[in-house]
Amino acid sequence: MKKHLIAAASAALVLAGAAHASGDHHHASWSYGGETGPEAWGKLKSEYSACTGNQQSPINIVAKQALESDMTKIKFDWSDTALQVKNNGHTIQANYDEGSSIKVNGDKFDLLQFHFHSPSEHALNGKLYDMEAHFVHKADNGELAVVGVFFKEGKENKALAPIWNNMPQHVETKDVAGIKINGEDLLPKDTKEYFHYMGSLTTPPCSEVVNWYVLAEPIEASKEQIEAFSEVIHANNRPVQPLNRRFVLAND
Repeated sequence: MKKHLIAAASAALVLAGAAHASGDHHHASWSYGGETGPEAWGKLKSEYSACTGNQQSPINIVAKQALESDMTKIKFDWSDTALQVKNNGHTIQANYDEGSSIKVNGDKFDLLQFHFHSPSEHALNGKLYDMEAHFVHKADNGELAVVGVFFKEGKENKALAPIWNNMPQHVETKDVAGIKINGEDLLPKDTKEYFHYMGSLTTPPCSEVVNWYVLAEPIEASKEQIEAFSEVIHANNRPVQPLNRRFVLAND
């Protein structure tokens, strides 16, 4: 059953990417508000039925309730990549060239892309941060791993600048010549402390096949940078979902 779910989730990612690349946003079947908002996702299409499941993301992470674990530190092996920025109508996304990956607890996952949500999707001890980046990875067997990084309002984030300066104002994909970026520039200094749980994609089809690794230490972005994102995308955070019978592991 898990293999079927993983295959379905992987196919969904490919199809979603194809739809976004084609610019077919006028017929978007879901949104973050109104009749097609998060509360309705599971009823919009049969393919979205997992959105009503019991292992959904995001969640509120309560640090004191997380179980201490001896998980390994996440090994980031991310290279520079040509800058390709996509506005898919739901987020701003930077696509990644092949060859970058993470290794965690003996498993390797290849980095596909990273994108942003504002406010944050995950909450930490009941608090939503100003923004959250999701670094989406996929293993050879189709299993997914997403690294979440919180942003708080503070000083200007220079690593965001090339992405923000080329942010499409409408649904579009931009290949920016002569500029390379590296996702490691958007990681906090301390990546050892993180929270891990099993969850889902935070957007339809909400497939419950995601290994989540949410870093505890936030990084900063200026008020102007946060507002610039919100002016283009507006609020794009799914409300936190019940933890149900799952548990959260803490690595520190």
